[in-house]
Amino acid sequence: MIARYTRPRMGAVWSEQNRYRKWLDVEIAVCEVQTEHQRIPVQAMEAIRKKANFDIARIEEIENKVKHDVIAFLTSVGEFVGEESRYIHLGMTSSDLLDTAMALVIQEASAILREDLQELQKAVKKQALAHRTTVCIGRSHGIHAEPTSFGLKFALWYDEILRNIHRLDEAAEAIRVGKISGAVGNYIHIDPQVERQVCDRLQLRPAPISTQVVQRDLHAQFHTVLALIGCMLEKMAVEIRHLQRTEVLEAEEPFAQGQKGSSAMPHKRNPIGCENISGLVRLLRSNAMAAMENVALWHERDISHSSVERIIFPDSCIVLDYVLARMTRIIEGLVVYPANMERNLHLTHGLIFSQPVLLALTKKGLSREQAYEVVQMHAMQCWQDGSDFQKALWSDELVQEKLTHEELAACFDPTSGLKHVDDILKNVGIL
Repeated sequence: MIARYTRPRMGAVWSEQNRYRKWLDVEIAVCEVQTEHQRIPVQAMEAIRKKANFDIARIEEIENKVKHDVIAFLTSVGEFVGEESRYIHLGMTSSDLLDTAMALVIQEASAILREDLQELQKAVKKQALAHRTTVCIGRSHGIHAEPTSFGLKFALWYDEILRNIHRLDEAAEAIRVGKISGAVGNYIHIDPQVERQVCDRLQLRPAPISTQVVQRDLHAQFHTVLALIGCMLEKMAVEIRHLQRTEVLEAEEPFAQGQKGSSAMPHKRNPIGCENISGLVRLLRSNAMAAMENVALWHERDISHSSVERIIFPDSCIVLDYVLARMTRIIEGLVVYPANMERNLHLTHGLIFSQPVLLALTKKGLSREQAYEVVQMHAMQCWQDGSDFQKALWSDELVQEKLTHEELAACFDPTSGLKHVDDILKNVGIL
């Protein structure tokens, strides 16, 4: 899955090369601060800074023997540095390195996801403006309700994307935390000032308190936000999938030249992109649940979270990066059929204008109950026999008594759903 869907930038963030590079960045930052605290000789620090490096193949070779990735990494670095390597990892525990470096990687991944969201927002905004006056039927419970603007579908998504950008920023900031506090988090072998200075160099905040690990509610918050972004994408995908149904066909995914929809039926144009998105989002939700399961660890720490995080962090970030990009391409190339929207508006022979008639009758003195009863009576009959709703209403003596023919006809204006569109677009920041 990762190999197939990884996009280059996000794949590089979660590569072994970048992971070990961040580990080395943390170790060198700690050594530099320890040197300032006179725990490491200046000459040793110069040698560390000059020689420190790692070899991935060598790390794997060592890890196969020692069964510990941090030890394998430190051994590989030590082979490059030589005698001065004894000062590396001084007073630290593995999670000081792992959790602090993880925060750095997550910041890189979050920046990419933020850019993805902004690109999607641009595409959605363009469609909202292009279709602000495109009339379509609004649906509730899947049933025709009242006319609305097709552009408002995109405006709704625009607003939710903005909320998710804010959520991602908050989650990324929450997890922008490092810890250099030792084996049980109480600084037995390292000065708390070292942690503060190291985190400052790495543009992280020091955890106010930690055990052997940074507390996993922060990581769970991040995964929950990724899942929420996924839920938004699924909402968009489900809407497009419905609109592409043969019986509806108001919009459909772009269908490329040479693309084929079915091995058996040459006519098929299936919403496979949106279906893929609906499926992949399930991984984001399940990974968020796994992140929540990681919050409760034994005492100061166990490693039940570690194996899970090695999968869910790269997988969720890579999947979300992919589905955001795919949805952006779908929105940019969306094929819209206003003529079919017009056709669908009239499928119920005017029933969608029942509320304007109801309100018009109440304005002329009927109680709401009386007006509802007469409008519903004719509506139900038209449901059954497919007759014209406006004609049925005009045949009613009570309606004729209260409304002129022109007043009744005015209730059947399909553009009535557009009168406040610009106000809504201003509310969400599109206009």
